Amino acid sequence: WPLSHAGFFADAAAFLMKNAKVRLCLQASPTYGNLLLEDCDPLLDSQDWSWQGDALMNHGTQSCLSVVGTNSVQMSPCDGAGYASWDCSDSLLSPQGSSQGYLLANKRRVALSNARGLKAQWEDAAGESVCKEKAAAADPYFLAALTSTRVYDHTAGNVTLALGIAQEELEELLWFFRREDPSAWNYSVLALSLVAMILGLFLLAINVMRNRKRKSLKYREAGQTVQQAELETKQALMSVQEYSPAQLQTQEPMPQDQGAGEVLVQWKDGTITSLYSGRSEDTM
Repeated sequence: WPLSHAGFFADAAAFLMKNAKVRLCLQASPTYGNLLLEDCDPLLDSQDWSWQGDALMNHGTQSCLSVVGTNSVQMSPCDGAGYASWDCSDSLLSPQGSSQGYLLANKRRVALSNARGLKAQWEDAAGESVCKEKAAAADPYFLAALTSTRVYDHTAGNVTLALGIAQEELEELLWFFRREDPSAWNYSVLALSLVAMILGLFLLAINVMRNRKRKSLKYREAGQTVQQAELETKQALMSVQEYSPAQLQTQEPMPQDQGAGEVLVQWKDGTITSLYSGRSEDTM
């Protein structure tokens, strides 16, 4: 977006430029326009930077980071033809359209060099690459809500919230869009899943064993009931057979010398006599 519209967004997207090697912040001198590396102080306007398109603007001097000569940098007006556009990749800053190298820390000053390493890497106060600040600058509302929850009002000496959003809402958004390594959380969830699966299999095995024991007990009780019923049936049949007329006839046969029409009487002592033993057919 044009630099003329960058006033509000510059405040919302302000960040420090800290060198990854020397751990000092890039500071613009308001008098001479040169650049120094000093201890980081977020209350200094001269250490506040923001992306304006491909340009890096300093909030204290309201000027942009520019290239002078072959390997030198300084501040120049953002609306002039002298300011430089910068490419940003892997925390490395290099001027667009040239092969002059990368912006790196050189003791207490900065310069351009082809060397790569920690001296050429630039981070914000949270340790994130300044390239992420540039990517987020394409959507200033998203940046203000997620990466810059607070902006410093140096004239008032206090801290104000960006875009009028409540601090609690911004902290919730920051937690939701956090960018730390999720490996520990993923491993924890995987371990809990394995424990839950093992516990489920253990409970399933216990239920299967209990069901088998319950069925075996039922079959055993049913078999005992059938056997008892068969035993009672056999006993009933044996009782009937003991008192059957055929058995009585076999046990108590009639005397073979009994004649026709003769009446026999069996006494209690077991003797059998003829009722009409004194008479015979001949006398009749």
